[in-house]
Amino acid sequence: MTSDQLRTELSELGEFGLIERISSKVDLTQAGTIKGIGDDAAVIDPGTEYQVVTSDMLVEGVHFDLSYVPLKHLGYKAVVVNLSDILAMNATPHQITVSLALSNRFPVEAVDELYAGILLACRNYGVDLVGGDTCSSTSGMIIGVTAVGTALKGTIVYRSGAKEHDLLVVSGDLGGAYVGLQVLEREKAVFAEIGTQPDLEGHDYILERQLKPEARKDVIELLNGMKVLPTSMIDISDGLASDALHLAKASGTGVRIFDEKLPIDPATYGTARDFELDPTTCALNGGEDYELLFTIPLNDHDKVKGNPHLTVIGHMTHASEGCHLVDKQGVLHPLTAQGWNAFRD
Repeated sequence: MTSDQLRTELSELGEFGLIERISSKVDLTQAGTIKGIGDDAAVIDPGTEYQVVTSDMLVEGVHFDLSYVPLKHLGYKAVVVNLSDILAMNATPHQITVSLALSNRFPVEAVDELYAGILLACRNYGVDLVGGDTCSSTSGMIIGVTAVGTALKGTIVYRSGAKEHDLLVVSGDLGGAYVGLQVLEREKAVFAEIGTQPDLEGHDYILERQLKPEARKDVIELLNGMKVLPTSMIDISDGLASDALHLAKASGTGVRIFDEKLPIDPATYGTARDFELDPTTCALNGGEDYELLFTIPLNDHDKVKGNPHLTVIGHMTHASEGCHLVDKQGVLHPLTAQGWNAFRD
């Protein structure tokens, strides 16, 4: 690039704008490529079943801080965040590969600890570690995981299938991972300032939500047992608001989310208040919950109603109605994506 050429900063596009820019230049030429860039995973048709592939990177200083993240937990989380993407396609994960870049500050024992977490996740989710790559790094640790799964044709779920009047459903509870991160960052700051050992008592649940999340394989099994096939689905990695907007944009709909319906654990709610944070904001924009957000037809409502693992939090609307949060007084507020966005954060 010469000095007189136009330079566009990555921050002007953000992560999702960059993905759209790249995908607009990609031509798919293989008959077996069913779905490319733009969903939780790519979909390939090798024959009888669809093959589902996804990859993700975790970069030290961007996605994790080793001053408070144990290596075993980090290895576990690196696997889980990829398996969550496979599950968000209504597919079953089977194999992973792991690529690792390390600086010379890490001894062999540190790698052993990291892989102890990776292998624990493999055992817990029934997947095989089948390969990867290792190389040196001049800037700490970088972990890249690729996950591969399968789905029967006709059962794959994309982000793009929601229809007007479909119900918006989420698994589990929201905001815990973000509030857990606030606790860790606070204790890190206190230790740096006065050397006091971290006080993490009473925060077990939200710390686990941040340090050792779980992919909701159980929810996929639950929906299958109920004979409920979502019309669209995504996992909540960037924040509920961001990911609901992804569903609406991909499906060509609007969406309404009701504040009073958001599932927030008491531990999350109380700790958010201790930090003078709005629990609703934490639930909407915190991210890293790795719960499943999906839509179902109205006639499936009775199947999910009252289930302790699932909460109906809103519905899809006509695109002309836009995307809104409905507060407890019934007032509509524009739904905005304030969660994680690489290059802007």
